[in-house]
Amino acid sequence: MNRQATDLMAQYAAYHRDRRNIATHFVGIPLIVFAVGVLLARAQIHIDQWTLSAAWLVWAGAAAWYLTRGNLVLGLATALVNAVLMALAHPLAAGSTGGWLAWGLGSFIVGWIIQFVGHYYEGRKPAFVDDLVGLLVGPMFVVGEALFALGWGRELLAEIERRVGPTHLRDLTHPA
Repeated sequence: MNRQATDLMAQYAAYHRDRRNIATHFVGIPLIVFAVGVLLARAQIHIDQWTLSAAWLVWAGAAAWYLTRGNLVLGLATALVNAVLMALAHPLAAGSTGGWLAWGLGSFIVGWIIQFVGHYYEGRKPAFVDDLVGLLVGPMFVVGEALFALGWGRELLAEIERRVGPTHLRDLTHPA
């Protein structure tokens, strides 16, 4: 169960080779992470003068997981991106109940719709259907793809492509 980043990224990438699917994930996954932050930010623990939300506790657990996958840069970058999403989510949780639910549920639903549109292009079910760890790997995959686009991680990208092939555009008029 202690799979390393390279194995996790390659397994997840096998479900994400169509470039349109990957592009939808750049919107859908952050929306979902943000939505989880909004929805969990209202549950709070008060210890002396400190207040800690369930969103930050979940973030800390996920960050610890990312940091123990054997790729420090990818783990730190993913934890940082998720922290920004959590920080943006908290003010919305402090508003009215209607606003909190609209932002939380609305972002969650829209994020998943975008994800499923991407998987239409892919012609394959989402990775988490076969392995729930895919729900954690998704944010790491998006951050990794962004880092690859910036020129970081060429060896990791080459290993992923060696295992699962390059990205492509699936022909929707003549599906395989």
